[in-house]
Amino acid sequence: MSFEALLVIVLAGLGGPLLGLGGGTRMFVPVVIGEIVAGVIVGRTGLEAVDPADPSVAFLGQVGFAMLMLTVGMHLPLRERRLLSSLRQGALLAVIVGVLAIPAGLAAAAVAGTAHAAVYAVVLASGSAAVLLPALEEVEVYSPGVLAVMAQVTIADVVTIVAVPIVLAPSRAGHAALGGALVAVVAVLLLTGTRLLGERDWIHRVRKLSKQRHWALDLRLSLLVLFLLAWIAQESGTSVLMAGFGAGVMVAVIGGPKRLSTQMRGLADGFFIPLYFVVLGAQLDLSGLVHSASMLSLAGILVALNLAIHLAAAVATGRRPSAGLVASAQLGVPAAAASLGLADHVLSGTAATAIVTAALGSLVICTLGVGRLVGAEVGQGDERDVPGDAAETPTGSEASAPAG
Repeated sequence: MSFEALLVIVLAGLGGPLLGLGGGTRMFVPVVIGEIVAGVIVGRTGLEAVDPADPSVAFLGQVGFAMLMLTVGMHLPLRERRLLSSLRQGALLAVIVGVLAIPAGLAAAAVAGTAHAAVYAVVLASGSAAVLLPALEEVEVYSPGVLAVMAQVTIADVVTIVAVPIVLAPSRAGHAALGGALVAVVAVLLLTGTRLLGERDWIHRVRKLSKQRHWALDLRLSLLVLFLLAWIAQESGTSVLMAGFGAGVMVAVIGGPKRLSTQMRGLADGFFIPLYFVVLGAQLDLSGLVHSASMLSLAGILVALNLAIHLAAAVATGRRPSAGLVASAQLGVPAAAASLGLADHVLSGTAATAIVTAALGSLVICTLGVGRLVGAEVGQGDERDVPGDAAETPTGSEASAPAG
């Protein structure tokens, strides 16, 4: 890998913020759309300036994938007290969507003429806390309706992320489960150790010194945990998906200083995650998708089914249809399915492209839904955060920064 290739990747990554600027203040535009599109332009479909098969590019993409999963885990609002009251409603919504996703996955497989019904079902049942929570944090509305959607997406994220490696390789399900269990055990041990050490006076002194001298020890130790779990995942034959997600969940459970959240987001959102999405876009076969009627149909049917089952779940539980639009956002799970499916040669390039294309469509639907849901909730006088509440009940990555 050369600096020229790295320059192209970083330039392509700017496509996300540029697209966000195009949306202005009128709507929330996920930057990932611009990053993937830019990757398509510089990758195999377009200019071929980035070779996703290059070992160095592929490895950096893996690091970016682990960082993406870490931020997904970090965004789980596990320390959000107000969310507890909505867990039952969120669980009901997630279960309804999960049940409906099974026949929907079979229908998608029939349309595409493939044998990946379980993969499509998991993708359709998924949510995206990494997209939805920042969007809701921007508008600062935490009404019961919004909290129910947050709980639904949180539960869907956890369950479907764990399921992805299993449905992609059913023959290795036992092996993947054992590897995932090993990663989980190590994560729990590290979490327990962190909590036991966190109250020691010498730990506080070291962390204070780190802050004064700009050592960034919290960030270094967090990366150490991430890469340790990734190494264990790799050696045990499971995906770094579990390592990144496990490290992120640790962050979400522990909580901690805002500066660590800022540092981690700077490293992840500023370089590794855009790099991952650019490399993912470079892998996609958009020309093959355009020339394949079955794969085009797959992309379209995944968008339609995703919208239908989330709307059905919202209506069945007496929610506003806009809540279904918001909950339909998908990112981490489709990206993981595409990356792992391509790496393991389970999915073709066109099938992976169809899955990611459908996920991008879901982000557009979510963007429209956020405005409608927030407008409806605020219009009825539901709760909007005020500055005094922020310190007591933080959300998103600020509530999810690890101590130590």
